[in-house]
Amino acid sequence: MKTNQTILKEFIFVGFSVYPHAQTFLFVVFFCLYLLTLTGNLAIMYLTWVDRCLHTPMYLFLSALSFSETCYTLTIIPKMLADLLTKNRSISIIGCGLQMSSFLGLGGTNCIILTLMGYDRFLAICNPLRYPLLMTNMLCGQLVVLAWASGFIISITETALIFRGSFCGPNLVKHFFCHMRAVVRLSCLDSELTEFTVTVISVSGLMGTFLLIILTYIFILSTVLRIPSAEGKQKAFSTCASHLTVVFVHFGFASIVYLKPEASGGDDTVIAVPYTVITPFLSPLIFSLRNKDMKNAFRKVLGKTIP
Repeated sequence: MKTNQTILKEFIFVGFSVYPHAQTFLFVVFFCLYLLTLTGNLAIMYLTWVDRCLHTPMYLFLSALSFSETCYTLTIIPKMLADLLTKNRSISIIGCGLQMSSFLGLGGTNCIILTLMGYDRFLAICNPLRYPLLMTNMLCGQLVVLAWASGFIISITETALIFRGSFCGPNLVKHFFCHMRAVVRLSCLDSELTEFTVTVISVSGLMGTFLLIILTYIFILSTVLRIPSAEGKQKAFSTCASHLTVVFVHFGFASIVYLKPEASGGDDTVIAVPYTVITPFLSPLIFSLRNKDMKNAFRKVLGKTIP
């Protein structure tokens, strides 16, 4: 228990204030990336909605991922952009809790949806004849709801553990958002056990979903290698390439954030940028550029709007 400390009612983000001369430049860069991220995700959701050819589980999962990532960036980036332009970088305790639970919940949802997308590819390639029966649009929707529920059950549990007590001064959060490690260290209670617990929960969820994806791709690989024609192998691999690329980008950057040893040093604010800004930007870019159906749908929309 920390003693002789003032009970806090709000936090102040240190964020990028340690780089005062770079804040305008960072605002322009992050703002442009954010606009491109929103545009990419909204385009994927719109094309999936209007093109009946994309009304399949694979693209419904992709649209669900785009929606989840749009919400994910909304919880962090607008506040970060505002803080880059103002000296008032405060957030209330309640606001911090809401931001943390939303960020963790949506991050967990993204991981689960990526896992479901891997499972969908596994069924399509390893059980092609039974695939239409095994993976229907109705089941796809139910699995997405389950992904959201699971992600937020975990996040609410972690947030409740961190916010179960009061917080003591100083009220400086050494981050640009309410990252759980940065906030839990301000708890009036002994924070080491809480930090260890929430870290174990997050890492278990992260590694668990990643290992499930790797397992599905082991089965996919074994099936593809048994396809006699080179064209058949290429077609099977092409349906998985964009998903696998996003998986490695997403989990690679996330592991840097959550698996980084405390003694390794480094600025946590800078380290978190790839996971919170770059990954959501790259995801729709990879899925749209490497997907023929998505590009064809985009051409159809352009053909209708441009006579």
